[in-house]
Amino acid sequence: MANPAPLSIPQYRALAGGTAFGLTETGPFRAANEDNFLLAPQPGLLAVADGMGGHAGGATASTEALALLHAFLADAGHDADDTFAPGAHGAAPLRTLAAAIAHVNARLYQANMALGRPDGTGMGTTLTVLWRPDPAGPAYVGHVGDSRLYLLRAGRLLQLTRDQTLYQQALDAGSGGPLPSRNLLLQALGPGPAVQPELLAQPVAPGDLFLLCSDGLHGDSDDAAIAAILAGARDDDLHERCAALVAQALRDGSRDNVTAVLLRCAG
Repeated sequence: MANPAPLSIPQYRALAGGTAFGLTETGPFRAANEDNFLLAPQPGLLAVADGMGGHAGGATASTEALALLHAFLADAGHDADDTFAPGAHGAAPLRTLAAAIAHVNARLYQANMALGRPDGTGMGTTLTVLWRPDPAGPAYVGHVGDSRLYLLRAGRLLQLTRDQTLYQQALDAGSGGPLPSRNLLLQALGPGPAVQPELLAQPVAPGDLFLLCSDGLHGDSDDAAIAAILAGARDDDLHERCAALVAQALRDGSRDNVTAVLLRCAG
């Protein structure tokens, strides 16, 4: 599988009925950046991917996953007649998003098999997606792994995705013993033939602020610190907020790549 050109170029984009900005930082402890992000005005798509499998494999997996996702959803929008026209909401976009994630996983898995890497040993990536094909409609969320999507609304920070990790599974089970490491994933795109993404439709209100981030950000910075940085964000200072989030994560001790993508919805 060829490694496409990086998609993670810091820049403002008008998309999904709002304004978006993204930033990724290698950090002082990693030799390379396996994180990647995507801001695509057509088809109203934001995504973060955190690759794994060694620096070459992880960077390839995260970049290729975003390219495959973008191509699939862009084609779906062109081919689906009125499915994604303004006012056309419901289950169809979620089915399409599920198909897109399955397609990405299948392609990465095929690449692993072609390289002779059996189940669980090849490259892989997390993927967290916010897709809003109708700028006046809801956002559709797809999630695999432990990158996250947050929503800041009326000063309150809400975590919209749930980490797919052994650590979170142990917390949910009320484990009384030692907890597993935070970075042990239950699933990722690429290592296995199938995944079960978390999918949801999220209503959007004017002024909503969405944050997509890799675990290099949320792993060491708590929700209160994140909310304080995001409070009062404007369309024209998202670059400063992303830089502040990355800097906060590094101050808090993150030893990983750190990625932050913000979308501020119109109004």
